[in-house]
Amino acid sequence: MKKLFAIFLAWILVLPGFAAAADDAALPPVPSSGNVTLPLDEYNRLLELASKPTRKPDTPPVPYTVKRADLKFRVANESVQGTVQLQGEILHKGATKIPLTTGMAILDARQEGKGLPLELENGTHTAVLSGPADFAVTLDAGFPLNMEAGRASFSLPVPSAGSARLALVVPGDHTYVRINPGIITSRSSEKGQTSIEATLVPGQPANIWWTTRETVAPVVPKEVRFLSDVKTLVSVSEADIRIAALADITVVQGEPSQFQIEVPAGFEITGATGASIESSEFEAGVLTLNVTGAAQRSHQFLISMEESITAAKVDTPFLSFKDAQRETGEVLVEGAGTIELTAAEAGGLKRMDFKEVNPHLRSLSRFPMQAAFRYHKQPNEKPALALEWTRFPDSSVLAAVAERAVVTTLVTTEGRSLTEIKLTIKNQAQPFLKVALPQGASILSAEVAGEKVKPVEGPDGNRVPLLRAGFRPTDSYTVSFVFMHSGAPFAKKGGSDLSLPKMDVPINLLQWEVFLPEQYKVKDFGGDAIAANLLPLSSLDVSGAEGEAGGIGSGYFVRSIDMVSLLPGQLGGVIVDQSGAIIPNAQVTVTHLGTGAVRNVVTDSSGRWVVSNLPSGQVKITATARGFKQLVSQLNYDGSRPSPFNSALSVGAAMEAIEVTASSGSLTSRDLERLQRDARKNAEKQQMAASSNVTNLQQRISGVLPVRVDVPRAGNSYNFVRPLVLDEETRVTFTYKSK
Repeated sequence: MKKLFAIFLAWILVLPGFAAAADDAALPPVPSSGNVTLPLDEYNRLLELASKPTRKPDTPPVPYTVKRADLKFRVANESVQGTVQLQGEILHKGATKIPLTTGMAILDARQEGKGLPLELENGTHTAVLSGPADFAVTLDAGFPLNMEAGRASFSLPVPSAGSARLALVVPGDHTYVRINPGIITSRSSEKGQTSIEATLVPGQPANIWWTTRETVAPVVPKEVRFLSDVKTLVSVSEADIRIAALADITVVQGEPSQFQIEVPAGFEITGATGASIESSEFEAGVLTLNVTGAAQRSHQFLISMEESITAAKVDTPFLSFKDAQRETGEVLVEGAGTIELTAAEAGGLKRMDFKEVNPHLRSLSRFPMQAAFRYHKQPNEKPALALEWTRFPDSSVLAAVAERAVVTTLVTTEGRSLTEIKLTIKNQAQPFLKVALPQGASILSAEVAGEKVKPVEGPDGNRVPLLRAGFRPTDSYTVSFVFMHSGAPFAKKGGSDLSLPKMDVPINLLQWEVFLPEQYKVKDFGGDAIAANLLPLSSLDVSGAEGEAGGIGSGYFVRSIDMVSLLPGQLGGVIVDQSGAIIPNAQVTVTHLGTGAVRNVVTDSSGRWVVSNLPSGQVKITATARGFKQLVSQLNYDGSRPSPFNSALSVGAAMEAIEVTASSGSLTSRDLERLQRDARKNAEKQQMAASSNVTNLQQRISGVLPVRVDVPRAGNSYNFVRPLVLDEETRVTFTYKSK
């Protein structure tokens, strides 16, 4: 016993020593303080690393991502109905348009329990959501079931998402259901029904079928279920209000033989047309449309009605189809005459931009558009729109207006400028054009419709005749005059200011070409005119007066190339020519060599093309355009990681074909940028070339104009435009220096 107590006491004395030794071993030795000597290169490198700014995080390459799609459907009678739940994330800031699904009839759409408006674009239902944020969208959908002898089947469009899962319930015990492509993960039968769960391939439609023991035709007709989308044009005039409604009906179930519309009280039906209408009846405030082809899945009707008004306010009626499962629509309000209209909306109406209005609805409009709305009618609310307006007397007709002004200015090294102004005039009764010239300027000559006239100098300014003896035009004609400004001599460097006179007729579009000597390099343009190269070519009229060239040079224009962003299962790219200019309306044919499937698309105004739902494998791409050689390419396409396939076409006959491999036929983004840069340089050179207006004015100086001035024969042109000039000066300023 004494021996055991001695051993225990020894352990108690030894343990603190071991603990202290362990603590000392865990701590590293601390070096002594002092200076550290570094080489100069190493010290400079550390300073350079410390001064570098932190790298900003890269922006997301795509505006959104759909992470998961859960599809839950049930087969009942001869239709398939259920929900599609989509979860994803919006990566960019602001509103983003997200394609949700195709090939389904959407009965309702919700986000966080609230109704979500959808747009239908080329068969794809899309939604506009705000980000950056996560989103979860629930769609109530349905589509028909194909019934054959001993077999039932349907095609399920699968959204493009990170993962896609299906839960399906079909009638019958132990029904053998098959899916292609896809994998069934579980199967169970209970109470006369079979439930399956499956994993699907995102972006690829799944074919689902099973065997049925017998096909029994239903004795009782199916309940009719349909969706209505009504686009309404409301026209407010002085004596009445007119309604033109373009209704699109989509039948989801059943075979309807007629549709009934509730007509608002006080309105008279003036027309009801449609390709499928057999007859129509109006009784007790209800318009009945009897249709042919009961099995037809879609109908379109144009219904018009009107009501006389005496007050300056009215409640807008909304056409409603009885027993519609879902009612959506757009409303466009227009006013005849000079009118100030206010609209107060309620009941789920949402204001929208005129650019977003359906093009078919805009085509019905004949007067200035005042307001536009969209709606998705809910069971507990009814859309309402109250209109109130104030009318103003119409103003008198303008005596004269200039449809276009083409101006050409030649500037000499002495700073003197010679300017010719050509006006395309639409004249009612105005005899003279009042011109307020800049200080130090004088008019040299004037012409009306190609014949010389004499300008008049009055106490309040100069006047150029708009008419001459025996000349009474009924259409547009040309009035031109030339004036000279003394200006200030150019130095080696400095600034200059050019101005055009005030004219007392409104000018729709003014195009100004300034020709400067080649020894001066100019920049920093200012004033109230806009450089023509900053505007898209479609917004300018390049034709001048009487068929001559306009004031914007040769009209050469290069549009920036927009890259294509692809989703899984998509293939697309950009088509340009050898100079880098985009090729719109080019025909692109994509052939899948494994399945033989062929897809045909046309490039848009930006030269882009995209095809969807393309399985992986070997594909052949054929690109053709008028005036270019046909380009045929083959590549191994991976649908899970698509990349843009960009092509450049060579000038030649369409029957000539060039076959290339994928590596040599596809242009990288760097290739597109190089072509774009070369094309932009060529455009700048051509844009600075003098037009025929400059050449004609140079020729007229020799012996024609009553003035002697040494204008430059070599130089560069700079083009400017200004829309809607109303009796005010137009100025251009710039800085220069001698080369």
